[in-house]
Amino acid sequence: MKLLTVNMGRPKTVDYTDAPSGATGIDKRPVDGPVHVTDPGPKGTGGSGLAGDAVCDLRHHGGSDQAVYAFAREELDAWERELGRPLPNGAFGENLTTSGLDVSGAKIGERWRIGPELVLEVASSRIPCRTFAAHLDERGWVKRFTRAAAPGAYLRVVEPGSIRAGDPVEIVHRPGHDVTVDLEFRATTTRRELLPELLAARDALHPETLSAALKYVEKMEQEAAGA
Repeated sequence: MKLLTVNMGRPKTVDYTDAPSGATGIDKRPVDGPVHVTDPGPKGTGGSGLAGDAVCDLRHHGGSDQAVYAFAREELDAWERELGRPLPNGAFGENLTTSGLDVSGAKIGERWRIGPELVLEVASSRIPCRTFAAHLDERGWVKRFTRAAAPGAYLRVVEPGSIRAGDPVEIVHRPGHDVTVDLEFRATTTRRELLPELLAARDALHPETLSAALKYVEKMEQEAAGA
């Protein structure tokens, strides 16, 4: 398992983003040399975990629980075949393009060491938005991406460090539960009846996902009590 490329974006003004600035950092390209990765801080104040990478809409992106976004090259290859067009590393706005790693099948709370220093923790799936769809310019993209249920993973920074293309990726911790990124994605999008299953990952969940799961369970209990 290895890191194929580290991808970063600069602010780009477009007419398809809801960001107050009118800009997006989704157009990410591979970079040469080392990139330092740290915890960017709470959502709403912190952007990307990668030094020099742009996050333009802090209302919905960035922060500690979305510090880094990873996507597998194998999934990009599958989309290339389906879409009939090349998708270079970074095409989905991912910071890390990996090889040999089942990113969407990773468990929530799973930890990866990349290179000699950096340790990341899997936090949640990526939910497709209008900016993502417009960036790719594919008809019905949000529905197609959602149906595939291979969303890639957002990660937290556990131990900061510098990384570069070619660094090895090692899974250094894998939780005992069965809550994977793709399960979390389906539970928060098309299969909300799966939300209770996410509670096995509890504190490793994104805070918003944990809140949604707890509210769903409470609602089901109230309905059962009133039946």
